[in-house]
Amino acid sequence: MAQNLAQYFGGCMLYKRGNIWWTKFNLYGKQFRFSCKTNDKTLAKEIELSFKSDIIRKRFEIPEKNKGTLIFGIVFKEYLKSLANSKRTIDVKINASKHFIPVFKDKNINNIKPFNIKEYQSKRKKEIMDLPKNKGKKEQEVSFRTANIELNTLSNFFNYCIEKDYLQVNPASKIKKLNELSRLKTLSDEDINKLIASTTNKLTRDIITFLIYTGCRKGEALNLKWDDVDLKNDVIAIKGTKTKYDRHIPISKPLKAILSGIEKKDGCEFLFNDNGRKLGNFRCSFMTACRNAGFKDMHIHDLRHVFASKMVMNGTSLYITGELLGHRTTQMTKKYSHLVPETLKKAVDDVWGKK
Repeated sequence: MAQNLAQYFGGCMLYKRGNIWWTKFNLYGKQFRFSCKTNDKTLAKEIELSFKSDIIRKRFEIPEKNKGTLIFGIVFKEYLKSLANSKRTIDVKINASKHFIPVFKDKNINNIKPFNIKEYQSKRKKEIMDLPKNKGKKEQEVSFRTANIELNTLSNFFNYCIEKDYLQVNPASKIKKLNELSRLKTLSDEDINKLIASTTNKLTRDIITFLIYTGCRKGEALNLKWDDVDLKNDVIAIKGTKTKYDRHIPISKPLKAILSGIEKKDGCEFLFNDNGRKLGNFRCSFMTACRNAGFKDMHIHDLRHVFASKMVMNGTSLYITGELLGHRTTQMTKKYSHLVPETLKKAVDDVWGKK
């Protein structure tokens, strides 16, 4: 697209005024100058391209496709209806949209530019910083995860618009995410035993132990069927995952003992069930176990981090750990890389510490 536009413009220049990038170019003897309203050069180039596209469209009276009907609020509802994700994923997107719908709902999607998204992100950043729980904290001490979920939802929406041929460029694609504080909680062996011992029933104890020994997501465990568990060959098949890739997890001896002790109910195909009915959730009993163990701010998903941390700290490579977790890219597993130096030091000490 940039090459197609280049033939119409002359004297193009992207330059800085203070900390902000500006663009200047000529079209048929007329000079145009705009502020890109950003200090990010890559983003500024995207904004410059948007300016040029708008000018060319007006200069040659090229109508926008479906102009007048591509209102953000209307198209976003169309986008939500097209989703084939789980109800929880759709609910997350709907919840995130509550913040940006009031800002963009009446705008034509073709008129939403990268700097509009950047301005929205800055606004949300300030709102989060002003929350009572964040008052007095430094920026790096605050998690902007909710704002990043909103940005990701916007980006997914604009990608949908591109697929539908409503847009040519995703205005959110070059916006950098804000800082997220990591929840990479881990537990010592003593704490793991304490948590398991603090459960009030066998079902909760079995599923907590299963999550710690496999690193599975909660949904993967609750959807696990007996047909997916091969106790003869000591392997579990995890199907229909979040990443849509099946994977296999070896069954360790402690896990095999637990799985062998789970009673198979007649007429129920699910491994974890409540008297023959599929287990829908166990958050209440999990939180009870956490309170009994004296653990604050624990989430069920933290058990997945416990598994990953134990693997990495005991010398398992990030690649293999990512395979067991079902990560599609190595980038997703890199968040555990800070644990590797301890493993490397242990390896060196094991060799040279004997001297």
